[in-house]
Amino acid sequence: MRTQAEHAQEGTITPQMQDVARTEGIAPEALREGIAAGSAVIMQRGKRYTGIGKGLSTKVNVNLGTSSTKVCLDDEIQKATIAEKFGADTISDLSMGGDINAIRKEIFSHTTLPITTVPVYQAVVENGFKQMTADDIMATLRMQMGQGISSVVIHGVSREMLIELRKRKRLLGMVSKGGSVTSAFMLMNQCENPFIEHFDEVLSLCRKHDIVLSLGNTARSGCIHDRRDRMQLAEIRQNVELAHRARAAGVQVIIEGAGGHIRSDRIAPMVKYYKKMSAFPLFVAGPLPTDIAVGYDHIAGAAGASIASAAGADYLCYITPAEHLGLPSPAAVKEGLIAFRIAAHIGDTVKYGREAEDTKIAQLRAALDREGQIRCSMDPDRARELSDGDAECTMCGEFCAIKIMREF
Repeated sequence: MRTQAEHAQEGTITPQMQDVARTEGIAPEALREGIAAGSAVIMQRGKRYTGIGKGLSTKVNVNLGTSSTKVCLDDEIQKATIAEKFGADTISDLSMGGDINAIRKEIFSHTTLPITTVPVYQAVVENGFKQMTADDIMATLRMQMGQGISSVVIHGVSREMLIELRKRKRLLGMVSKGGSVTSAFMLMNQCENPFIEHFDEVLSLCRKHDIVLSLGNTARSGCIHDRRDRMQLAEIRQNVELAHRARAAGVQVIIEGAGGHIRSDRIAPMVKYYKKMSAFPLFVAGPLPTDIAVGYDHIAGAAGASIASAAGADYLCYITPAEHLGLPSPAAVKEGLIAFRIAAHIGDTVKYGREAEDTKIAQLRAALDREGQIRCSMDPDRARELSDGDAECTMCGEFCAIKIMREF
C-alpha cells in the first residue's frame, strides 16, 4: 500500500487529498505539494479525512481517557460524543486505567474522529515500571496500530537531553507524562530510548498502516518561570532530524513543540523558531501564558493558543478547566473544546484572513436578528440559555445603540 506521502511525492492526487482540499477550499494540487514537502498531513479513519498543516485551517485535538485512579467508561463515551458534536478535529485516547483495550473499543464505536494514542502509556500500565522491556513497548505499539488508530505519539528523548536537564535546574523539571515514563525507563535500565533504537521499525509500522507519526514534546516547560533551555533546543533538533527520516521513508509526520507554559510575549517567537527549523506541521499543547489560572486554565490556554495559532501553529491540543486539578468531566471537555475552537479561529483570521463567519454574525447583529446569532454560534444551546428567553436583548433594552442611531 502506498501512503499519502508517497502518492504526493510521486505526483498523484488521491481521493483523500481531493476530499480535504474541497473541505478546506484550496486547490488539490496545492495540498499535494504540501504533503510531498512534509508541511501538511492527512489523518485518516475510515472515510473521514482530516488535513493538518500549512494552508489548512487550524485543527483542535481533544484528550480523553481514564487514569490510574479514575475509571468511568460512561464518562469517556460521553467525552467522545461531545468531542464529535462540538467540532473537535481529532481525539487522543490517553487511557491508563481499567481494561484499556475495551475502553478504546468503546471510544472507537462512539465517534468517527481520527484517534491518536501514546503507546508507552498502556505499556507501563500493563507491564509496570520495573518489569517493562523495550519488547513490551514495541509490542504495545504494534497492537495499537492494529486497532485502527490514525496517529501515534512517541517521545524521542535522548540521553543527551537528560544530561542537559540535570545541568539546569528547572522549577518544574519535566512535565510530559509520556516523556517522563520513557526517560524513567532509560534511566532505570541505563539504555537508550527504545523508540530511537527501533525507529526503523516504528517507521515501517507507520508506513504499513499509513499512520501519522507525532513526535512528542518531552522538553516543554511546566511554568512560565522555566524558559527555553538547551534541553528544548536539543529536542527540536532531534525531532526535526527524526521527521526528515520519516518523510524519506514515506511516513507522514507532525512535530509537537512550543507547548506547556510559556509567557505570552515568548509564544510567537517560539512558534516562529520551530517553523524556521522545519516546515513540518506543528502541534502545540496550550500553551499556558500564566500559572495563576487554576480552575480556568482553558481560558488561559485559549489565550496562549490564539497567539500560537496566529504565529503559525497548525494543530492545538485543548486544555480543560480541570487542568492541574484532576481528570476532566464531560462538561469540562466541552468547555475546553469550545475555548480552543475559538482560539483556532482567531489564529485563522490572522494567518489566512478567514473572517466570513465573523462577517455573517456581524450582519445578523446589524439586523438585530438575535435568533440568527444564536443559530450560527458554536454552541446554540448555551447561547440560547444566556439570552434570558426574552424576545429582545435585555442588556440595553430600549436604549440599544443600533436602534438609537438608526432612528436619529
